[in-house]
Amino acid sequence: MSRRTNPRISLTNLTKNYGKSRGIRDVSFEVFPGEVFGFLGPNGAGKTTTIRTLMGLIKATSGSASILGMNALESSPELRKRIGYLPGVFATYSNYTALQFLRFVARMRNVECDDLIFNYAERLRLDLHRHIHDLSKGNRQKVGVIYAFMHKPDVLFLDEPTSGLDPLVQREFERILNEAQARGASIILSSHVLSEVENLADRIAIINEGEIVVVEHISTLKEQAVRRIDLYFESAINANSFAGVAGLTEIVVDGEVAQCTVTGSERELLRAAVNHGVMTVHTHEPSLDEIFLTLVKSSHPQ
Repeated sequence: MSRRTNPRISLTNLTKNYGKSRGIRDVSFEVFPGEVFGFLGPNGAGKTTTIRTLMGLIKATSGSASILGMNALESSPELRKRIGYLPGVFATYSNYTALQFLRFVARMRNVECDDLIFNYAERLRLDLHRHIHDLSKGNRQKVGVIYAFMHKPDVLFLDEPTSGLDPLVQREFERILNEAQARGASIILSSHVLSEVENLADRIAIINEGEIVVVEHISTLKEQAVRRIDLYFESAINANSFAGVAGLTEIVVDGEVAQCTVTGSERELLRAAVNHGVMTVHTHEPSLDEIFLTLVKSSHPQ
């Protein structure tokens, strides 16, 4: 993915008011070709409202948004054909078999999808000939995954895409998503499974109470996050030996062990530790879960 390309998805101050109820306010970010963009937030934070507004399912109050160079806030059948969408709650015609439903959608899109329908069904272990009302939640979710991917869309909106899928099928879903990314699709992935987002996405946006908290690379957020480093020395160490070390916010010494809390680069701390004969270094890297909780709490402190 290259930042020198134009974004496939662009939001500028997108706002949706629901009167006294919270909607979204001044939401802005971009998603580039071949990018999996994680979109995170607590329940009710505005993730689904943002996606539905982009999909034209909800009318925006103000702001602008474009998808594939077209105005996303105006109804465009041509644009919709190039988008894949898996909503958080996937509901469809339950009296159809999975195959009947997917072929019906393909006809509506005026595309031939049988090859990919059967390919994805085999990979996801879905019986296409069973009626949807007889399928388990996980198998209905597989129908939703095929529905979103089968026409090779240029843009994908995936809201809790692995909900109900067993771990083996989740791995196959990830491979399908990686294939879409490799051919240049732009993907917005909204999920409460933060380890999944951490594995699949490069950049993320966090939204809370309808407002964007941060848009950043996960690697950058990790570099900036508070983390703990344990230092093990051959003999007892004095905490005063590390006074004034850049980035060190706290140090607790117990004999030969120093537990350090660091913000930003740990370079100066490690240099000081080497000068004092450190034997072993154990770093506790922050997870995306920890980063997410810290940023959400700090965005609207109680």
